Amino acid sequence: MFRAALVSLVILAMPLWATALWSETRVPHDQAEISLGFAPVVRKAAPAVVNIYARRIVSTRSSPFAGDPFFDNLFREFGAPRQRVQNSLGSGVILDAAGIVVSNYHVVGEATDIRVVLNDRREYEGRILLADQESDLAILQLDGAQELPALDLRNSETVEVGELVLAIGNPFGVGQTVSSGIVSGLARSATALGNARGYFIQTDAPINPGNSGGALVDINGDLIGINTAILSRSGGSDGIGFAIPSALVAEFLAQAQAGNTRFARPWAGVTGQSVTADMAEPLGLDRPEGVILSDLHPASPLRVAGVTPGDVITAVDGSEVNTPAEMIYRMSVAGLGGQAVLTRLRGGEADEVMIDLVAPPESPPRDTRHAGPRSPIPGLTLSRVNPAVIDEYGLASGSEGVVVEESGEIGARLGLRRGDVLLGLNGQRIESPAKTLALLDEASGRAALQLRRGGRNVTLRFRL
Repeated sequence: MFRAALVSLVILAMPLWATALWSETRVPHDQAEISLGFAPVVRKAAPAVVNIYARRIVSTRSSPFAGDPFFDNLFREFGAPRQRVQNSLGSGVILDAAGIVVSNYHVVGEATDIRVVLNDRREYEGRILLADQESDLAILQLDGAQELPALDLRNSETVEVGELVLAIGNPFGVGQTVSSGIVSGLARSATALGNARGYFIQTDAPINPGNSGGALVDINGDLIGINTAILSRSGGSDGIGFAIPSALVAEFLAQAQAGNTRFARPWAGVTGQSVTADMAEPLGLDRPEGVILSDLHPASPLRVAGVTPGDVITAVDGSEVNTPAEMIYRMSVAGLGGQAVLTRLRGGEADEVMIDLVAPPESPPRDTRHAGPRSPIPGLTLSRVNPAVIDEYGLASGSEGVVVEESGEIGARLGLRRGDVLLGLNGQRIESPAKTLALLDEASGRAALQLRRGGRNVTLRFRL
């Protein structure tokens, strides 16, 4: 109340200044100017936010066992496949005047047709340059586009909780809409969304379906994040929205402009967890902080640098990390090919360790093999587990064996899933894709296939 009265007094005492301010098109720089509205920010940012209409062809099967807690998994491939068109609606942000746009993977990923509509109603066909499902980001190129309005990227590392922000997008397909709020939190992992590996800026600016891929901008109209998800029981905004930080968007943009078709992130090759209050005192910490490492792959760059299980990583390049997702995010932002400085605690003493930022190695080779039409499980595709496979499928750092790349129709009916790690067949250890297919060809009658799925050992029994 007092603040509102004070602002009114300032405006009444300086009528000429206030009148001139209304006519200016620059962004507001203090509380008095903000009280006049966000119109200057919107005029700057809105033209660079686009509407995206994507269409994809999906195959579906109708199963009488759908929803059954036991038979649903066994008969997921039951019935003849049917193709249908699936439409999605979302938003995007122009990052370059030549027509480079960023959006969410869940908006445009695997789309066969992408139509992008600008704020001034111009339309372009879009094609994907780079997409990554794990990060939920995609970079598009608009065919024939030039001299388009583009947003500047602000380094999201400088964003603070409490900053005023605007969310711009196309909620529910009603047309471009602007909502305001503040930055509610940083370094969110959004585990409740089923994305424990993600890293987000949290905002209370209302975000609804259709806002995905839209812009989260500061009061200068600079991009600080890409709106991607909400926590909601109703399907609408409950004031808990998440945006992918602009620092990661900048790395995606750089890789797309360099010609990458797949996002490459540095490999840590470790398993760890956040330090809890119960762990802090035994580790010699006065408060819970950092990530304690429980396992490291033999080829992990951290192990090469001298890091061992039991060490606590508290910072990457001077930025605090308190979850595994945050540590991987910091490494991803630093980019491949360089180095990063880890702050490590061991025995209560802190020191710094320099690590190389490298891609997960394809060693030993994947040795991918495909089961032929005469195989007991035709269409089965297998690869040897190596660091690249571990990273791709999110497996435990010490995983060994053979991974299922494609299960094939019969394999799916038997219960095999993409990402299953095969360990043994009829009591014989599985060591390579070729040996696995040979064991299948030799098997007859009943078979018992041992595998690891989601951290659990599972045995599939079936008749060949």
